[in-house]
Amino acid sequence: MQIYRANIIFTPQSSHFEVIPHGYIAVNDGKVEGVYSELPQHLSNFPVTDWGDRLLIPAMNDMHVHAPQYRNQGIAMDLELLPWLQNYTFPEELKFADTAYAERIYRRFIHDLWRFGTMRVVAFASVHLESTRLLMRLLDKAGMAGRVGKVNMNRDCPEGLQESIDDAVKACDILVEEFEREGARVRPIVTPRFIPSCTPELLRACGEMARRYGLPVQSHLSENHGEIALVRELEPESRHYADAYDRYGLFGQTPTIMAHCVWTEGEELELLRQRGVMVAHCPTSNLNIASGPAPIRRFLEAGVPVGLGSDVSGGHDFSIFRMMVYAVQISKIHYQRDKSCAFLTLSEAFWMATKSAGRFFGQVGSFEPGYDFDALVIDDSELQIDTDYSLLERLERFVYIGDDRQIAARYCQGRLIDEPEIN
Repeated sequence: MQIYRANIIFTPQSSHFEVIPHGYIAVNDGKVEGVYSELPQHLSNFPVTDWGDRLLIPAMNDMHVHAPQYRNQGIAMDLELLPWLQNYTFPEELKFADTAYAERIYRRFIHDLWRFGTMRVVAFASVHLESTRLLMRLLDKAGMAGRVGKVNMNRDCPEGLQESIDDAVKACDILVEEFEREGARVRPIVTPRFIPSCTPELLRACGEMARRYGLPVQSHLSENHGEIALVRELEPESRHYADAYDRYGLFGQTPTIMAHCVWTEGEELELLRQRGVMVAHCPTSNLNIASGPAPIRRFLEAGVPVGLGSDVSGGHDFSIFRMMVYAVQISKIHYQRDKSCAFLTLSEAFWMATKSAGRFFGQVGSFEPGYDFDALVIDDSELQIDTDYSLLERLERFVYIGDDRQIAARYCQGRLIDEPEIN
């Protein structure tokens, strides 16, 4: 048993923060045993790590990011989705056939996740098996957790990024054999890039892989008008984009994340709800590649689970804290157009980044009993102009103007996570 003392803040519900000034969290075998205002007598003999006046909050979860696009972060922001893929993304991903290059990039990618307090990630790798295995091993070695997908695609992309269906299935078998086991921190996820890059036969094989091994699925949905029109041409028998995935067993038959969903409404939104598919909201990416503002309030009102994603490199920023800010700001644009669509509050954005996203990994993202102790210690002393800020004002100030320099410690599954090596 390990006891931590600090100003504890988390969101058991989206509507409000739970705040325990100078409280205690008891952690047993990596899981929260309880949160207390005063330390109970039965815990008085256990060691206490006292973080003083610092804030203790759940760690961040990035629900959608492209690891091999790390080098392209912050460039090609004048292009929309499809030309951006063809002119920048695919040429960069071709380089990941070289595992030495992949290791150099992936070490920096993992370091930036750590730097910004992201302890769990749902990541796209590239189409290359060996580079994907390397990313998973490096992430596990760093002590962080998540799901990593070897991308599947076999059309409308450079020849070096296309794979046969047999190769896709064999690669899945290898990854499952090595990583898909009880208690593993880093595990595979079935990853058809999106319908335009996958033939019906490959999509069907992906659905079968998910079913056979009980693997979750990740992909992209209704991000861009041009993409949606292309899917309509490629899948004329489908009622809408989501229905196309559903017909291949890739839409909630196993746990599923769909990134963006900017133009999801009507029947497609209802199918999201029925299938329990999680939306990975990526606000900076939606702005950068001119996709549009996703209707997150509509999703929440419909009971659709939502998490936040950086979507590097369509997004330019790894910080999930800043994704909270952008999500709130975008929701205010919706509000100006429709006053019945209330904008997001900070507690809702924080909840999406922590407990809502964390449900994809199990009991993650909160400090309720039984939850994994994934946590960040925030030393915001340099952000305090005076001493009369409330604890929630201090948190809000950190979310809006703080950065990685204020993160004093990071925990994943109860373990203190040291800075990962870059070289």
